[in-house]
Amino acid sequence: MGMINNDWLEVLEPEFKKPYYGKLFQFVKEEYNRFVIYPPADDIFNAFHFTPLHEVKVLIVGQDPYHNEHQAHGLCFSVMPDQEIPPSLVNIYKELHDDLGCDIPNNGYLEKWARQGVLMLNTVLTVRAHQANSHQGRGWEQFTDAVIQAVNAQDRPIVCILWGKPAQSKKCMLTNPNHLILEAPHPSPLSAYRGFFGSKPFSQTNHFLEEHGVLPIDWQIENV
Repeated sequence: MGMINNDWLEVLEPEFKKPYYGKLFQFVKEEYNRFVIYPPADDIFNAFHFTPLHEVKVLIVGQDPYHNEHQAHGLCFSVMPDQEIPPSLVNIYKELHDDLGCDIPNNGYLEKWARQGVLMLNTVLTVRAHQANSHQGRGWEQFTDAVIQAVNAQDRPIVCILWGKPAQSKKCMLTNPNHLILEAPHPSPLSAYRGFFGSKPFSQTNHFLEEHGVLPIDWQIENV
């Protein structure tokens, strides 16, 4: 695992010393030794590398990484630039186009969002190839709950975007009155038409940030 060495380390270091994390670390290490695991080990903590805690403006909560080859790289919903855009991200782009008029790009690489303060957090950070949810219940959830609690403790304007029931189950931890919580159905093809489309999360986010004197997010992803 690529070590965390920015301001996330101070708030997450206590987690590394807890018994659950020792078991999780050993499990993940053995999985990488025995199976094909995504994302690559050095990319597991990319969400934290790309978005330091003091820069977080937006939290997007996902589930576990994409489980096909060369897709996952540590940011929820994002894939490497040479990969086909996954169906949920296709729908995110459709809503982004309808909401803000952004052009739909030819790739699904969302690092640009992360570099502007969008923390793109999966609740489980690793997965076995071609086996969705295969690393659930192994300890990642406790770790990422600590991440969510650290974001909640930031007394400044932050938008928390919760798409789908698993993400919305984290709402109970988001108690800071300085933050805005946006909820909608998951953008997957199975649920996007139940209220994700038309929810306008991107314009609502930028309006909230601007209203509080924070630079809005440039959501346009460029073609590669």
